Amino acid sequence: MSSTYPPGPRPAHAPPAPDDPREIGGYRIQARLGAGGMGVVYLAHTPGGRPIALKAVREDFAADPEFRLRFAQEVASASRIHGLFTAQVVDHGADDPVPWLATAYVPGPSLQQVVERHGPLPVRTVLLLVAGIAEALQAIHSAGVVHRDLKPANVLIAEDGPRVIDFGIARAADATGLTGTGLRIGTAAYMAPEQALGLAVTPATDVFALGALAAYVAGGALPFGTGPESAALYRVVHEPPDLTQVPADLHALLERCLAKRPEDRPVPAELIAAAHAHPAVGPAPEFTEGWLPGAVRQELPGGAAPVRTPSLHDRPTHAGPAAPVPTQRVPEPPTGTDRAPGDARPARRARRRRGRTALIAGAVTLGLLAAAGGAVYYLDGTGTGPSFTPGYADVELTAPDHGYEFDLGAGKVVPAETSDWYLSRDKDALVLPEEADAFVASGYVLSPEDCDRGIETEPVTSLPLDDLADERPFCVRSPDGGRLVIGRLVDGGPGEGPVSVVLSQYRKDG
Repeated sequence: MSSTYPPGPRPAHAPPAPDDPREIGGYRIQARLGAGGMGVVYLAHTPGGRPIALKAVREDFAADPEFRLRFAQEVASASRIHGLFTAQVVDHGADDPVPWLATAYVPGPSLQQVVERHGPLPVRTVLLLVAGIAEALQAIHSAGVVHRDLKPANVLIAEDGPRVIDFGIARAADATGLTGTGLRIGTAAYMAPEQALGLAVTPATDVFALGALAAYVAGGALPFGTGPESAALYRVVHEPPDLTQVPADLHALLERCLAKRPEDRPVPAELIAAAHAHPAVGPAPEFTEGWLPGAVRQELPGGAAPVRTPSLHDRPTHAGPAAPVPTQRVPEPPTGTDRAPGDARPARRARRRRGRTALIAGAVTLGLLAAAGGAVYYLDGTGTGPSFTPGYADVELTAPDHGYEFDLGAGKVVPAETSDWYLSRDKDALVLPEEADAFVASGYVLSPEDCDRGIETEPVTSLPLDDLADERPFCVRSPDGGRLVIGRLVDGGPGEGPVSVVLSQYRKDG
């Protein structure tokens, strides 16, 4: 599978922005690794020169006493976790004016990125991943913590095995009262039935998530399908997993992990034993040379190219995490044109509306819960309005410069001036056609129904990149009103460089 980047080197870490701090907690900031719902992740170094990932909380959250208390609890929980397959907590400033948390830096891709770029992984690799992640769960559970959001985006790949990261939504097993009635924290495709139903979570909840993760990594498809969160959660609770894409010799193990009843699932020690006993692993269950496919190994330090580092909370989009996304090389401009890629387009831009600043309403409760990690789900089933049929789902695209635009109808990158329903790159914003409207969500979950209502009440005509920098979802409605695209900004900011987005399309029924 080809890279989601255009041909050429992948982007390195971004330098700190002008308004980024130069130092946090005595650690000098070296680069910006990413941003998420809770804040910004920086690359820093200890006094002895070891790299760390330093996560600084957003100032608006830092000003909220309830959030500060929750963050302190999270830090205390994470600090109790000591495992070779977890990213260790190095230091923290939970009581600082802007709270922060420093963990060991893992310079490798996430498991989600690996599958998106290279497709399903071999059985031996999957089994070794199961064993390593299960050992990480042993360390997490022994500290009295349930992760609650184990998914491929929260597992980083290093040369000597996986690293489970992001305990931002992990809670001590005896914690109560942290979520409201009707709210669920987690990622739909990897939620256990009891979690989806709002029942008590236990270590078995994480085992279910590991089973779903392994099925996705082995088969390239989510065991409970894609689409709206409500549909995925219904299948999680009521239907058996679809393992048709998974190699047959993994079915028995994964079916046990994905049992509906928590008491029917194996404990992590049983998973480790089963992985080591499998013939594909053989007498050498260690993470030795060759445990990863060669193409994946090249992405690690010392390989062919640097890799992107996940943001603070690699949140799902409106439809949850996707199966492997279609990837593409950026097409060459059509022949016969005298415009070089990146040239300005004054004639067409004159017909495009000047953007208004996106109207982003404050949604404090949703923001806090989303900031804790994962998506927030309302399961009361009372939503009304038009229905929508999914089209393409969670396609990640990169436009390298102003000479290209996103074709929203086809879900691909095309040379500029070639699409009627598009997003194009302006210096500080994504620009849409004059006849189309857009909406920016106030939280981190956006359904087609919410998009349709938002466009009617709070439409915007451009999408400033600053408003989308923390991966806040946005949507664009087609000029004829019959289709919607929901997306989020993955990479890119004001300036002239490339922009990457993840897009999903829906058609309005009726």
